[in-house]
Amino acid sequence: MTEFWNLLISNLANTTWLEFIAVVLGIASVWYAQRENILVYPTGIVSVLIFVYICFKAMLYADAGINLFYFFTSVYGWYNWTRPREDNKTLAISVNTKTQQWAGIGLTVASFWAIYGLIWIFKHDDADYMQSYIPWADSFTTAIFLVGMLLMARKKVENWTYWIIGDVVSVPLYFARGLVFASFQYVVFLVIAVMGLIEWRRKYRLSKGL
Repeated sequence: MTEFWNLLISNLANTTWLEFIAVVLGIASVWYAQRENILVYPTGIVSVLIFVYICFKAMLYADAGINLFYFFTSVYGWYNWTRPREDNKTLAISVNTKTQQWAGIGLTVASFWAIYGLIWIFKHDDADYMQSYIPWADSFTTAIFLVGMLLMARKKVENWTYWIIGDVVSVPLYFARGLVFASFQYVVFLVIAVMGLIEWRRKYRLSKGL
């Protein structure tokens, strides 16, 4: 335990100001999402663009790609959350139908293999990297967060389930790559995601009179 804390303190001391800014904005973004606040998108956009650079340097190529994807889905989500509907109201929280639920699972599986395939194409010559757990875990978190981001842009309650699963995997993944502060961020993300799931379920049930 002492060794763990010494490693944590050492890595935190070596955290760059760029990573610190990305983490703070990332936490703020998830907090705003939990509160269904539109500020989730401007804070998130800046954070993910910084993480594109950080992940690429740490050889988390799929995570670098997903952060770039986050940028585009954040722009879409910002538009989708604020665009008036036919009743002149903004997008309301809803839940997936069974068809949408299975579509999300199918997209996750398909995305995982597509992302892993891309990593193999670009990194197959790096035997040590490809034989490690990192490309598998990286591909999984990328796929799960990809679907979670799409569901958030559509204000689906289930988006929080995807974030929770991805956060659980990301904590040890980032720590193993030496990004301790970023790993801490995912611990905070996990707590907020659980809170978000509870809050969005409450709001959905309230809107339906349940």
